[in-house]
Amino acid sequence: MQWIEETGWESWLGPGGLIGLAVIAVALLLLMVMKFKLHAFLSLTIVSLLTAIAAGIPAAHLVDTMVDSFGGTLGNVALLVAIGAMLGALVETSGGAKALADTMIRIFGEHRAPFALGVASLFVGFPIFMDAAFVLMVPIIYAVGRRLGLNLLAVGIPVAAALSVMHVFLPPHPGPVAATEFVGANLGIVMLLGLVLAFPIWFISGHLWGGFAAKRQRIDVPDAVFAKMVGEEEDVEQPPSAGLIVFLLVLPLLLILLNTGLDALGSVGAVDADAGWVQALQVFGQTPVALLIAVLVTILALGFRRGKSGTAIEKTVDGALGPVCSVILITGAGGMFGGVLRATGIGDAIAGSLESVGIPLIFAAFLIAAAIRVAQGSATVALTTAAALVADGVMNSDMSAVQVACVVMALAAGSVIASHVNDSGFWLVGRLLNMDVKTTLRVWTVQQTIEAAVAFGLVLAVYGVVSLV
Repeated sequence: MQWIEETGWESWLGPGGLIGLAVIAVALLLLMVMKFKLHAFLSLTIVSLLTAIAAGIPAAHLVDTMVDSFGGTLGNVALLVAIGAMLGALVETSGGAKALADTMIRIFGEHRAPFALGVASLFVGFPIFMDAAFVLMVPIIYAVGRRLGLNLLAVGIPVAAALSVMHVFLPPHPGPVAATEFVGANLGIVMLLGLVLAFPIWFISGHLWGGFAAKRQRIDVPDAVFAKMVGEEEDVEQPPSAGLIVFLLVLPLLLILLNTGLDALGSVGAVDADAGWVQALQVFGQTPVALLIAVLVTILALGFRRGKSGTAIEKTVDGALGPVCSVILITGAGGMFGGVLRATGIGDAIAGSLESVGIPLIFAAFLIAAAIRVAQGSATVALTTAAALVADGVMNSDMSAVQVACVVMALAAGSVIASHVNDSGFWLVGRLLNMDVKTTLRVWTVQQTIEAAVAFGLVLAVYGVVSLV
């Protein structure tokens, strides 16, 4: 904060008091969300205000500190999430997800249907939020399960796990985008690392665990009455090809990774970073621009070329924004909370305390995110809150860009652990896969814990290798 540099302000609380204040602030946040069921946006705003007052931030700068942090986060997150939601809605309404799933089953064979649907869900889950994507995929899961006589868990768990992995570890989903912004990571490197880790995380925690769980518990596909609760498959005129869907979903990734590659080449002198053609390509590889290009190409390919009117396309795109507004505001409020923490010096106090007891930041990131996740349920809130708490320590460290990206992945791993009754995803997956609470705890809660453990293990391996280089 510039006003801190200008005035030299310091909190009246020492390092121990600041850490205690952080603990109280997080506990109060959890109490509001869990006990009093207050919306996370309001809870984060109230806790941010109370934390700023308790730390002694001057009244003249208190509101500005909150608003600046809120606006700064939204400036980086809202654009990405909104455009990503539009891309997902266009793919969803065109029948692209079903076309992709059918093609994957045709390629891999019916006996590998769970693997095929899981792989298809990795693509579908890139632009679409987990809850929306899972509801979208459930009719496909039912249809495949009925046709092949499969255990619902064998088909449904790989799909749900794939969507969870993409939602937690890959931008443009709000959690990893916000965490990347908070700790000052390179978004391209975070995305590349997430892409590298996504498949092994899913294969172990989703595909293998789904098969194992299906051997222990038999759940048949729900009857027609239950299926109508989520909607039967609808025939779409002129559905797009699976190849086109893959191209549209991969296009922004390629553009973003192109930007990251040019940055790397420029840093080692392989290309002239100041050359006009390099800077022009890097503009196209900036994440908002890459997603915008993908959306425009998708509108052309899945809208106008399929005979849709401009009004129909506009309604589809507009309808995508409503469901993500709450998530965007919560993420912005998480940024506000992080800004207050940075202004008070709590981040430096926590980092110094962890260093004094010998806990590396990457372990602290995982443990803090895991504790918040178990306590209040939301992976996004856990990820953004934990990222805000460790941000100063990470940015003031001598970590390389890849190591900072590993910290983001460690935060994400902690934020997904042990989904249980305080998590909306717990009820969504359990209900739509026809599981009772006990079975959901044994299957889905364990899956999320395996996902977290596998992800953190892989992240530690990458972090260790990078540290030795």
